[in-house]
Amino acid sequence: MKLKILFFTLGIFGIALTANALKIPSIPSIINAYRYYKDVDNLSINVPTVVEIPFTENTTERFDFAVLNKNTNSFEPYFFKQETLINEIPVYPSTNPNTNNINWINDNNTQTYVDFPLPDDAQGHVQITLSSATPITSSALTTLLDNNVALPNSIEIRALINDQNRIVVANKKMDQPVTYFPQTTSNRWIITFAFGQPLRISELRLRQDNTIKTSARTIRFLAQPTNSYRIYFDPDRATRVPVGEGGDLTYVNDVLSISNIQTQINQTYTFSDIDNDGVPDIRDNCISVANPDQQDVNKNGRGDVCDDFDQDGIINAKDNCPNNPNRNQIDTDSDGIGDVCDKEESRITERNTWIPWAGIGFAAVVLVVLLALTAKSIKTTGGGNS
Repeated sequence: MKLKILFFTLGIFGIALTANALKIPSIPSIINAYRYYKDVDNLSINVPTVVEIPFTENTTERFDFAVLNKNTNSFEPYFFKQETLINEIPVYPSTNPNTNNINWINDNNTQTYVDFPLPDDAQGHVQITLSSATPITSSALTTLLDNNVALPNSIEIRALINDQNRIVVANKKMDQPVTYFPQTTSNRWIITFAFGQPLRISELRLRQDNTIKTSARTIRFLAQPTNSYRIYFDPDRATRVPVGEGGDLTYVNDVLSISNIQTQINQTYTFSDIDNDGVPDIRDNCISVANPDQQDVNKNGRGDVCDDFDQDGIINAKDNCPNNPNRNQIDTDSDGIGDVCDKEESRITERNTWIPWAGIGFAAVVLVVLLALTAKSIKTTGGGNS
């Protein structure tokens, strides 16, 4: 019996370790990333049936979904069919300075990103050019970021019109992923970002107003009789939804299409805030260290707590002397203030400079007394022998 209990305990422990190793996200942590949902209830089906739901929302930033089976409280596999554009114009990105894997910026995959390094002692700047063989008419640019990354400090958009680079969006603070501007036609767009924190852009989408749409976006999943579903959509960050094995939903003859399902606001949605300081990551000037006041004394786009004023390689929040270089972080009295900027040490002998001198004086007195006693002892001993 004891052996069975031992094996059972080890089995549970092994499952826990495996789940932790795989870092399987919990259901609340997944659905909290989505802004909206649609409920699919009261399905009139007697056998498992492929259900198709249209998504006509134009404000959707990320075409990522989570289909939750409300009966089993688990996620279902799905197939997302993107709208077809007859004359969608291919876009070719380039950067200055040159950046590796720049094509990832418009590969329609929010899991990939292009990384733009941040200089140690200055703001970062990158110029991205979107070129096309034929002109594109556009009125909006969407900038999607990797998880836990802040928006650039500012954005400027220029377009080549009649051989002149004209300003479409004058340099301005960037406070949302979508930048709107007067409808403009060009085959060369130049976007300049200034950033004070590491920048990772997963998608840079120039809306093409002059393309012809032939079909809407739809999502398919296999529904079970008597089951109800909730389809979460439009997350503000990339999510990993655990699903089981799915069938081939691409080419199906018997499909139940359901339209006119009301979109509802997800009341459990919480914006991404990795440091829990109440400021969304995309607007946080210090993503990894809490700073609800967003203080930025030198106005470089990096919050003071994660800046490095003395350029010693240690951010202010972890630097025991933020205004003076001290890579070794020596703090002799362990009071949290580095020696190079500690004007008043915490050790009692340094707060009271007379103590060392008193100690020396006391030692001198003791030495004199000892010498006197020794001399007296020798004299006494010598007198007795004579």
